[in-house]
Amino acid sequence: MVTLDGQNLFDGQQLEIEQDSIQRDSAEKTVPGLDGILSIDLGSRGRKIKQKGILRAKSRSQMNEMIKAVSAFMDGKTHTLKLSSGDLVEYLRMDVFKVGKVQPSGAGLVVSYEIVYTQLAV
Repeated sequence: MVTLDGQNLFDGQQLEIEQDSIQRDSAEKTVPGLDGILSIDLGSRGRKIKQKGILRAKSRSQMNEMIKAVSAFMDGKTHTLKLSSGDLVEYLRMDVFKVGKVQPSGAGLVVSYEIVYTQLAV
């Protein structure tokens, strides 16, 4: 089970989490009288984490509530994702929440989604 800030918002089936590498930033300056470029390392700048999966609901109103609950985390604050392995991915800001087309499935509805987080500190 994957939770966001302790809330079970996601169906654990068909859930994928992809973590990009940590990015570094630098400032590059030219200095008069010197040949070449001065490069100043500004340290790590976090990384992108993508989560893809499917939301399942019994009715359209229940699906809308689930989408609304996930959308509430696009608040600019940092959050913690707890993976099914028990590992914590902390200091996440939710930047993108894309929802696909709602489709009937069995006794309910399903929709695919993608979330893009920025991990601000590693």
